Amino acid sequence: MTKDYYNILGVSKSATKDDIKKAFHKMAHQYHPDKKGGDEKKFKEANEAYQVLSDDKKRAQYDQFGSGFENFAGGQGQQGGFGGFDFSGFQQGGADFDFGNLNDIFGDFFGGGFGGGGRQQDRRGRDISTEITLSFTEAVFGGERAMLLTKTSLCYTCKGSGSKHGTKTKKCDSCNGQGKIHEIKRSFLGNFTQVRVCDVCMGVGTVPEEKCGECRGVGVVKRQEEIKFVIPAGIRDGEMIRLTGHGEAVAKGGIAGDLYIKINVGKHIVFKREGNDLMMDLNLKLTEAMLGKSFELETLDGKVDVTIPEGTVHGEVLRVRGKGVPSKSKRGDILMKVNIIFPRKLSRKAREAIEKLKEEGM
Repeated sequence: MTKDYYNILGVSKSATKDDIKKAFHKMAHQYHPDKKGGDEKKFKEANEAYQVLSDDKKRAQYDQFGSGFENFAGGQGQQGGFGGFDFSGFQQGGADFDFGNLNDIFGDFFGGGFGGGGRQQDRRGRDISTEITLSFTEAVFGGERAMLLTKTSLCYTCKGSGSKHGTKTKKCDSCNGQGKIHEIKRSFLGNFTQVRVCDVCMGVGTVPEEKCGECRGVGVVKRQEEIKFVIPAGIRDGEMIRLTGHGEAVAKGGIAGDLYIKINVGKHIVFKREGNDLMMDLNLKLTEAMLGKSFELETLDGKVDVTIPEGTVHGEVLRVRGKGVPSKSKRGDILMKVNIIFPRKLSRKAREAIEKLKEEGM
């Protein structure tokens, strides 16, 4: 009988590997035999479908030959054992075996990934985050900053080794110098070995004969540390600066995490940022707009002379080139939006002057 693996997993034929994995993960949680209300038959069907569709070669054969796939593949889609798993390398009593790409899917069922080979992941410190507030000008031009941060850092005395200066190390008794602990786990599939990093030696396999007096053998301490960093020119409000290796440290050869700094930019009394341009309102009297005006404009990096041409109209945007936000290609501009301020009351002379303009058709 033909089996529609796509239909079993509830995905389309154009589904990506990630779509297939998510669909199987969902069904595995729902129908797992060890869970209340589980369905072993549906679990096996979903697993069989996943074994084929998650493998590019098997999936191509299945898509090409359809109902003839099983005969063509010589049983590759289901190699005996439980629900399509290949137990050729599995031995009772905790010998090494490999569950391939099911490692990350079933990890949450059994408190960790399948791990016959005991591959140890690199130990990495925790990422940390903080935030700072920059003035508008600092954000535009960038610069250097320093900050004091309290975090877990390598011990200065032992350089993270945990040993007293001049002393040797010895084999860890907890893991017998292996750096990892093998534990036997039971499941409906049988017994299997789970491997975890030894929490005594932190995966190194050795411990100090005499512990460092500063960190008491841990290799790290909680302390205040000064961190210097560069603020790139033109950084925006809400952006993050990532400082690799400035997060929390891990002793005995571990990799430090990263520090993320969120940037908050203060407001400017005159300018607002639009891309790499700086926007501002320019209030002009009626006479200044009609007759023109020259004045000094206070920019973020000094004063510049600006000339307002005669006949400037309300709402017009005037440009001061090269005084905006710096960028890799070129610096932005200052854009001045003209607001003409009309008088609310007119003196007798002003009214007479306007009447004359009116007579001239203006």
